[in-house]
Amino acid sequence: MVGLLALLTASAAPYFLGAWQSLRLRAGAQQLATIVSHARQIAINQNRQACVRPAGQTVQVLVGTATPCSTGAVWKGVATDAAGHFRLTEGVRVSAATASVVFNYLGAAVTPGAYTVSNPDSNRTRRVVVATSGRISIR
Repeated sequence: MVGLLALLTASAAPYFLGAWQSLRLRAGAQQLATIVSHARQIAINQNRQACVRPAGQTVQVLVGTATPCSTGAVWKGVATDAAGHFRLTEGVRVSAATASVVFNYLGAAVTPGAYTVSNPDSNRTRRVVVATSGRISIR
């Protein structure tokens, strides 16, 4: 009986590991989409341009930025650290697949683009895509 239980556990372990890595990647992509949506709301509320700048496992929102996303004041809030970094889910990395997205005061993307969220453990990726209209989707 114990041997059968050990055999079932050993055969199911790779499945659970793959599922765990997939869920972690999905959570990281959803978290990034939420941060990008938050940057869009900041642009609308402050009546200024805002952009999302990735940096490995963190993301910053710059306000009053020029197009492209190069300068601007770092937005700091409840979910950021003292330097204005949003920390992503453990082990998930983000990079800009295109130029960093810049939102205008109406919430439209002056610079539409995509971010790649990756899990280095499994080499899987998801994309967070921002359309010109400001619509954010995960693919």
